[in-house]
Amino acid sequence: MRALFGEDDILSTRLKNDEKEPVLLVGVWTYSGREYESEDAFAHSMDELAELAKACSMDPVMSLTQKLPRVDQALYVRQGKAEEIRYIVEDQGVSRVLFNDTLSPSQLRNLQKLLGVPVTDRTRLILEIFERRARTREAKLQVALAKLQYLRPRLIGLWETQNRQGGASGSLSSKGEGEKQLEIDRRTIDHRLSELRRELTLVSRERETQRKKRSRSQLPSVALVGYTNAGKSTIMNAMIDYWGDASSAENKKVFEENMLFATLDTSIRQIRVRNGRSFLLSDTVGFIQALPASLVEAFHSTLEEAARADLIVQVVDGSDPHCDNHLATTDETLVSLGAGHIPRITVYNKSDLREPKIEYPRRGMRRVNIDGEANENVYICAREPGSIELLTQVILEKLASGDTQREFLIPYTKGNVQAYLSQNARVDVCEYREDGIYMKVSCPPTVAGKADQMLASSSL
Repeated sequence: MRALFGEDDILSTRLKNDEKEPVLLVGVWTYSGREYESEDAFAHSMDELAELAKACSMDPVMSLTQKLPRVDQALYVRQGKAEEIRYIVEDQGVSRVLFNDTLSPSQLRNLQKLLGVPVTDRTRLILEIFERRARTREAKLQVALAKLQYLRPRLIGLWETQNRQGGASGSLSSKGEGEKQLEIDRRTIDHRLSELRRELTLVSRERETQRKKRSRSQLPSVALVGYTNAGKSTIMNAMIDYWGDASSAENKKVFEENMLFATLDTSIRQIRVRNGRSFLLSDTVGFIQALPASLVEAFHSTLEEAARADLIVQVVDGSDPHCDNHLATTDETLVSLGAGHIPRITVYNKSDLREPKIEYPRRGMRRVNIDGEANENVYICAREPGSIELLTQVILEKLASGDTQREFLIPYTKGNVQAYLSQNARVDVCEYREDGIYMKVSCPPTVAGKADQMLASSSL
């Protein structure tokens, strides 16, 4: 959905799909500093709003935009445009209007009163998608917390049809039904918010316990992060297929689908590379432009998997013309999570769909991220084995950048040490001698230290 920008009106586009809820999209193209944001950037944000609507089982039948120095404080758009929206709602049978920004409580209240149909802003739409996608207890708690934080300041619009005053002044009885109900709802929400925070604290403690157990294995952690629908889950499943046991691979796979925010839950799988080092691979929730702050806060414990990783694999849809903007959004989110310093690989997925065509799988030029650090680029198609093999090679090389070379002579009674090194180090030489098993390996100092402890232990 693209716009032909005029000074006042910008776009009116019709799509056909009578099976889903018909919605109208509305956006305001505003100044950024002394100039308007780029035409392409604004058009992309409207395209993205349409995709968000489709991900929530809606049919964007029309799109209206307006060019203004700033959004209107009362109605988001100017009065004339609001009247035009009302006419279109009545004429086209639109059941909901979606706005491409976060609306203030007063804007939401005024628009719903004028238009006579439900009004949803970008934040609420993303919350609805998250609510539909949540599967685990933790994800459901996180979404419920973010939703209540969004709804609390917007409650007043729900009770404006009831009396606000009644009875004598100066007492509780002077308040009308609407005002009393508003106070009751706010107290109920505050109580529920406290409950949700307590429950999430307990879940976070459980996650921290699991994280400590994983850290004792000394396996390096690799986090897949990136814009929503860039192919993170596809890459994880391809890794499981390529390096896993065919009999158990299906049970370890994560859900993947060509849609925005297909998965919300962080999944962690151990990747056992043949003749190489094993590592833990985590698939995290996707990012998006203007991701609501309440969701980032609510999902903070989940996103900590990326903040505590040894290596970040930043995945981007290489076929999307706005992939540079997606990378910038991911960079900013990682920095806000305190993960900007972690070593990173930038993976351009879906290279088979890129126009003009490019060669893949291959390594490319380095890209400098937001903190000035250079990252290596890898161009792949996650569904092709050669791409997964190359990506694994780059991951292992990056993980090995701080390795040390060690030699071990392991008694035959200490076969557990050989098994540990074979799983957690790159074995360069392995010889079976009369006095034991000679191994020359490259591994992190922590792995070498644990092997020394195991050899020194008196237990078999």
